Amino acid sequence: MGMGASTAEVFARAGAKVVVVDFNTELGQLQADKINESGGDALFVYADISKEKDIEAMVRKTVEKYGRLDIAINNAARKPDAKPIHEMDEKEFEELIGVDLKGVALCMKHEIKQLLKQNEGGSIINISSVSGIRPQPSNPIYVAAKHGVIGLTKYGSLEYSKYNIRVNAIAPGAVDTPMLRTALKEFNLDPVTYAKKLSTVGRFAEAEEIANVSLWLASDLASYVTGAIITVDGGYTAM
Repeated sequence: MGMGASTAEVFARAGAKVVVVDFNTELGQLQADKINESGGDALFVYADISKEKDIEAMVRKTVEKYGRLDIAINNAARKPDAKPIHEMDEKEFEELIGVDLKGVALCMKHEIKQLLKQNEGGSIINISSVSGIRPQPSNPIYVAAKHGVIGLTKYGSLEYSKYNIRVNAIAPGAVDTPMLRTALKEFNLDPVTYAKKLSTVGRFAEAEEIANVSLWLASDLASYVTGAIITVDGGYTAM
């Protein structure tokens, strides 16, 4: 859903064969079906990205279906925590880090193994957050995870550029997704007022606006771009 769903659709329209990955089988299959019914080519694969065996299966099934892997977008994330660190819950820490940081690392591990096997380069795009650049109050776990994603991205660029594998990250600001709407409701925040605090343009981003940056980063138009952290935040980090 949200950015992941929009990214799958944007890439399918651009001609990519798309593998939609989710732990929610119903939503994931619906998204793949929607792409196929629109004339695209999509496969749904179940995975909990906090589990390495699921990531191995994700890459294997991609290659079984399409013969190769060229582009990987590591987008899955849990809702941010909402407590200061002195009230942090250990279980929540393990679950959020398991998806938002460990999950990205595991995805990179098996995506890069496949790209190295093919020996033709590729593009990996990690979705971090403005919280990975500018910390927010009362969500230390999410802030730490998203900082970690930026570290993994820079490391990946350093290690694998010699194999023509480009690794970049996008740091979105507030994006109008179901997860954001749920969080706003939970914290009793008015979307119109809050949007003005989170951007210089006075609105939330649309998910497709993030997806379009992923498409550019994956394309040959960005052939000299690696190790970059691109903020797509309506000017928030400049405020």
